[in-house]
Amino acid sequence: MTSTQWRAFAAAATTVVLWASAFVSIRSAGADYSPGALALGRLLAGALVLGVICAVRREGPPPRAAWPGIAISGLLWFGLYMVVLNWGEQKVDAGTAALVVNVGPLVMALLAGWLLKEGLPPRLLAGMGVSFAGAAVVGLSMSGEGSASVLGVLLCLLAAVSYAGGVVAQKPALRYASALQVTTWGCVIGAVACLPFVGVLVREAAEAPLSATLNMVYLGVFPTALAFTTWAYALARTTAGKMGATTYAVPAIVVLMSWLLLDEVPGWLTMLGGVICLAGVAVSRSRSRTPAREDRTGVTDAPADRADDGVRPAQPRASREP
Repeated sequence: MTSTQWRAFAAAATTVVLWASAFVSIRSAGADYSPGALALGRLLAGALVLGVICAVRREGPPPRAAWPGIAISGLLWFGLYMVVLNWGEQKVDAGTAALVVNVGPLVMALLAGWLLKEGLPPRLLAGMGVSFAGAAVVGLSMSGEGSASVLGVLLCLLAAVSYAGGVVAQKPALRYASALQVTTWGCVIGAVACLPFVGVLVREAAEAPLSATLNMVYLGVFPTALAFTTWAYALARTTAGKMGATTYAVPAIVVLMSWLLLDEVPGWLTMLGGVICLAGVAVSRSRSRTPAREDRTGVTDAPADRADDGVRPAQPRASREP
């Protein structure tokens, strides 16, 4: 594995761990903040941190060619996804939410195979099938009787579809702009889309306990500003399908975090589901013994190190355009 591949793997692992921690913070902050206000507060905190980093690094606005993908991902993933996920988690238990939202990587792989011409490698499909089975086991083991609602399930399904669509839209933008630029402006667009909730946020922030507000800020700084940037960095160096499959490790890590941080001892069925999730991720990320070939999007499974240490993806050459 090359140094660039190791950095991409480390970025993906960072994303998965921080996104797993977000479930704990959302559950805590959601008791005092409504879905729209929590999403807006999280996005404002993330946009502020990312804006400071861009200023320090002197990163200007992204090129014009990157804007369509950034705008769509900002509206779908940073905006719509965060609001409906927060809302959905108030209507269903954590297990049901995790199970329904995990439809997202499957939708992502199908959309990427169709729109981005990534194809559907057998190992990826097999790994996603195994991981989804593990997510189903985790979800069913954590679901409480009568705790789910039709509205809650529909909201979680909408979150899954908007998440998948946002990632697929983001992938082409990373050919023209850096991971930091794509994440920063996507976060800004998401925050602008959530501005109708500003009055609710101000009112609830005045009444919420400090712990809930700190959880909201944490969501903005780490699972949003940092994790979405590391996600974009890794996404620029692999396919959307493989990145989606990697997120199936989230349920297993959530179970582990709940055990260590919240003293919630998981049952044997929950632990089994977590192990199955991780096994599926390993299968989907494994490589065949044949040499890596360039995919139709211009990204290889084993990209060479870039001159700028991987911060900004190289501009695509005309001869590699489809």
